[in-house]
Amino acid sequence: MPSPAGPVPSGRLPACPDEGAAADAGPCADEAREDGYRAVFAVPEFRFVFAAHLLSSLGVVVCELALSVLVFRLTASPLLSALTFALGLLPYVLGGTLLSAVADRYPARRVLVGCDLLCAPAAAGMVAPGTPVAVLLVLRCVIAAVAPVFAGTRAATLGEILGEGELFVLGRSVIRIVNQSAQLAGFGAGGLLLAVVSPGAVLAITAGTFLGSALLLRLGTLARPARDVARGEGRGALLGASLGGVRRLLADRRVRALLLLTWLPPAFVVVPEALLIAYAGLLGVGPAGMGLLMCSMPIGAVVAESLAGSFLGPHARTRLTFPMGVFAVLPSLGFAAQPSLGWAVLLLVLTGTGISYNFGVDRWFVAAVPEQLLGQAMTVMQAGRMTVMGLAMGLAGAAAEYAPLRVVMPAAGVLGVVCVLAVIREVRRTAPGRPAGAVRAAGGVVRGAAGPLPDTEN
Repeated sequence: MPSPAGPVPSGRLPACPDEGAAADAGPCADEAREDGYRAVFAVPEFRFVFAAHLLSSLGVVVCELALSVLVFRLTASPLLSALTFALGLLPYVLGGTLLSAVADRYPARRVLVGCDLLCAPAAAGMVAPGTPVAVLLVLRCVIAAVAPVFAGTRAATLGEILGEGELFVLGRSVIRIVNQSAQLAGFGAGGLLLAVVSPGAVLAITAGTFLGSALLLRLGTLARPARDVARGEGRGALLGASLGGVRRLLADRRVRALLLLTWLPPAFVVVPEALLIAYAGLLGVGPAGMGLLMCSMPIGAVVAESLAGSFLGPHARTRLTFPMGVFAVLPSLGFAAQPSLGWAVLLLVLTGTGISYNFGVDRWFVAAVPEQLLGQAMTVMQAGRMTVMGLAMGLAGAAAEYAPLRVVMPAAGVLGVVCVLAVIREVRRTAPGRPAGAVRAAGGVVRGAAGPLPDTEN
């Protein structure tokens, strides 16, 4: 795709050739940037967003662990204890559909700080002695329902802070690295804290992390106007605007294909992860082996994401999108041989490396979504991903009740390959510049790397 004429605004770099572009289209303008992650952290505002995200991510992981332990101590019920983790995923669909318009209707900083200030008292409310278990679970649902709005607003804000070119892609990469690292550090730190203090004290610390995140975002980010500038009757009620925006996004063939490419690989990747405790019991490896299995996939993800972001150029990372999207679900096939602990760890590490397929998807998705729906689109993306992962975990557990693990885990890999390849075919067919791939957007145009694309019937 040719670059637009004239100078490129600072921080807003034209995208690399899309997935439908010719291989000899020449280097993209942002291929020349060699600073990688250093260039991202050189933006002062991003450093505050990073610190706030690190703080709140650790808080959420520790909260899940502490709340699960607290519920188990109160009820002695493994089901209710496990339900606290499930409630961290399932309410995403509510927040991601009914509240998604918040991300574009109000100024981003106000939304981000407001979400943190809503989660802080929810976490603090869990600390009160004698709080019924039902109330604890409701408070957990509140935090989970707010999460996709926060994540979508933050993702859209990165486009304003870093631009929509290479810096945005690397900024999103940093956020994913934090998410994976928080799982490792959060469970470790949470376990140590629970060994010396009560779950209530740990939950109080969680409330403090939300307040710290709110303070960092309030002091370190600029006040920007809302992306959706409509006012009055043309704006509509929040619920109607949220549902209407979701319908518009899903009705667009290009956006729908990219959303599916974002959702499906993680849905199949989490199947072996959801069954790791049962698999560890099958191997008889004990708590240490179980912990090693649980850490393997995040380790692979952090290593692959860091190496790809540091040593590969933008064009090379974009070209890895489809191969890595398919590769992510392939290691599950190895569980058909019921591998030993060492081989199982290797398979899970390899699975984690598939996270690097997101580099290209982020770039294409931002180019395909209308500007005034960017925050809502990012909210829907995050909510859909977490929802399908939660459903996949539940279906994997149900399947494992009736079939051996050596059948369920590789079956997910086979089904995953078929589904991901089908979605990749659709993403290719809707690529900008192809007759079947034109994208409909508001106002008759679609934002692309080289400017607006003409609106054509799907």
